[in-house]
Amino acid sequence: MRHHLVLRVVAKLLIPFILVFALYVQFHGDYGPGGGFQAGVIFAAGFILYGLIFGLDQVKKVAPPVLIEILIAAGLLLYAAVGVAGILLGSTYLDYDVLRQDPVAGQHLGILLIEFGVGTTVAAVMITIFYNFAGRGREDR
Repeated sequence: MRHHLVLRVVAKLLIPFILVFALYVQFHGDYGPGGGFQAGVIFAAGFILYGLIFGLDQVKKVAPPVLIEILIAAGLLLYAAVGVAGILLGSTYLDYDVLRQDPVAGQHLGILLIEFGVGTTVAAVMITIFYNFAGRGREDR
């Protein structure tokens, strides 16, 4: 822990702010610039920073690869489920108007769910890419 002490302290201070900013971008995305993709990349950047500073084994304890794989599938399924819900409610794929009685509220809910699915998938895929590149050449994979 004494090795690179300044980097470790700064990372411990910055990572919570990075993750909170990612959540802000995620949930503010339907009102202004931002959304799922940007939030997913920012969220993954927090985990990647943690992995770069504290090591691959430590970040895998915080976010196990099995959990990350589940999140990839869950985000994709959420996206697809919102689209299928539109079909089941008598409209077209990804038509959010039918998700609620008020079409504007349906649009808001649909965009929120779609962006959350995209953010989850993007973050999980970026973390998986980091795991694969950082773990290359290691015998203990």
